[in-house]
Amino acid sequence: MYCKYTIITIMKDFFNAIQDLFVNVLFVPLDAIKNLELENWFAANIISWIFILIGFVAMVYWMLQLRSFDKNNEENKTVSAHSYL
Repeated sequence: MYCKYTIITIMKDFFNAIQDLFVNVLFVPLDAIKNLELENWFAANIISWIFILIGFVAMVYWMLQLRSFDKNNEENKTVSAHSYL
């Protein structure tokens, strides 16, 4: 019985340590953003704006690359060009 109680205590301490790590360490930046949102919505969402900007720049680059390959007639547009067609 003593061994079973010790294992339960060890596992409980282990999961409490995981909870403590996430709540008190890893989620601190998210709590700061949550509190900042009450003061300034744009500042709290700056990370989202950065990711949207990166995605937009990547899309424009990809479209320009597709257009350059299309102008040079480098794309094989026949029906049998790809195995899935």
